[in-house]
Amino acid sequence: MISKTYSCSLSGIDGVIVTIEADCSNGLPAVELVGLPDTAVKESKERIRSAINNSNFVFPQKRLVINLAPAYLKKEGASFDLPIAMATLAASGQFDTRCCEGCIFIGELALDGTVRRVKGALPMVLEAKKKGFTKAIVPAENAAEAAVVEGIEVYGASSLTQVIEHLTGVALIDRTSVDIASLFELDRNHLGDFAEVKGQDAAKRALTIAAAGGHNVLMIGSPGAGKTMLAKRLPTIMPGLSFDEALEVTKIYSISGKLPPGESLITTRPFRSPHHTVSAVAITGGGTNPKPGEICLAHRGVLFLDEFPEFRKDTIDAMRQPLEDGSFTVSRANATVTFPSSVMLIASMNPCKCGYYGDSSRECKCSAGEIQRYMHKISGPMLDRIDIQIQVPSVKYSNLASTEQTASSSDMKAKVDTARAIEKERYKNESYITNSDLDNKGIEKYCPLDSDSQNVLTDIFEKTGLSARAYTRIIKVARTIADIEESENITSAHIVEATGYRSLDKKFWFS
Repeated sequence: MISKTYSCSLSGIDGVIVTIEADCSNGLPAVELVGLPDTAVKESKERIRSAINNSNFVFPQKRLVINLAPAYLKKEGASFDLPIAMATLAASGQFDTRCCEGCIFIGELALDGTVRRVKGALPMVLEAKKKGFTKAIVPAENAAEAAVVEGIEVYGASSLTQVIEHLTGVALIDRTSVDIASLFELDRNHLGDFAEVKGQDAAKRALTIAAAGGHNVLMIGSPGAGKTMLAKRLPTIMPGLSFDEALEVTKIYSISGKLPPGESLITTRPFRSPHHTVSAVAITGGGTNPKPGEICLAHRGVLFLDEFPEFRKDTIDAMRQPLEDGSFTVSRANATVTFPSSVMLIASMNPCKCGYYGDSSRECKCSAGEIQRYMHKISGPMLDRIDIQIQVPSVKYSNLASTEQTASSSDMKAKVDTARAIEKERYKNESYITNSDLDNKGIEKYCPLDSDSQNVLTDIFEKTGLSARAYTRIIKVARTIADIEESENITSAHIVEATGYRSLDKKFWFS
């Protein structure tokens, strides 16, 4: 007797529907599992045997062939346990699959029949909904994340017995539902507030511009200047995630196994801060069976790289293409997957190896050659992708002791929201989202310079020796400054301020 059930596999951050076929026939008792299963799927035979026997059912003492289709797709993980068990029971005549028409099954089985949590439930249920399935039975711990998918009924099961009783009508499982609107009302206060950062008004201004235009930032300053504190508060001034963006981010965390149990949706922008010893693969993603890396986990949020020059050269260079394209493709012999990587890069570094070059309170012990070697760890092509480069000076005692109110996150976010609204209206018929996305064609169309601005920019280049790569960066940042100030045109004042955010172009470090 042949039976069919349906489940889902993962390819990148998306799901792929898998058909489970079970054929129970006369012959010596044996179980054959075919369809390109990985080790975890092959081991499911013994888990399923024990789960069925311990759930008051009988594992068939016949020849059982289980096929996972399509055969060309590598099947990974233990999420096929539940659908294979259902197909096995149906093939042996203990269950009628007509009860589960339009239903997809996802879940790992324990030896006692308990249904355990799996990775990637959200993208699997999203794919099931797209393919016309009307019901999804998932582990109880995955029900909250799966229930954010509209248009499909989600039921969280705790055991194999509970699944059978639900489908046969003996004891129905309550449908899981989520109030999506309430998820976006969560308080951001736990992320900190820029009002807690004493001094550093210039750095706050630069980060406001960065958040408004989606610009990457490099902060250079002595130890203890507050670079990390500033970076960690950046998500508090960035625009909130839309529902589609939140789904995209949650999918990534779901397949990575980093979504907390019981959490439905990630509604705040991610903040990732990997250690400088991280490998290139851990940053970009990859491996034999490709998995998302740190730059993917920071998608739609902030990737903070502290002690930037201490990262390995191959790690820094590996980020160039994902930062430029907003995605990263991993090609393997059996599959090609693409991971999204639309992030704001915030990097911080000391000005030299000892950390005190240019500091008024401490003497730098590094030679000019040592400073150059330290700074040259960051390649020119990588700097090409960083629009704003600022110096963060040490905070004076008078600023630390001051009780004067400084710019708060709410103050800064108001300016960011104003600029983003202008950008949204300006680029509504374009592929650009923020000013940082502008290419040469977009700059010509949306960033015209009047004669005064052009003369100022020409004069600055002639006197300061700014690099050619700084030209488009300055104009894009100036466009954002104009948007913050609700100015339709870029003025010479905007050009002057934008030029001030090219710290590394003005130093002898790269001469």
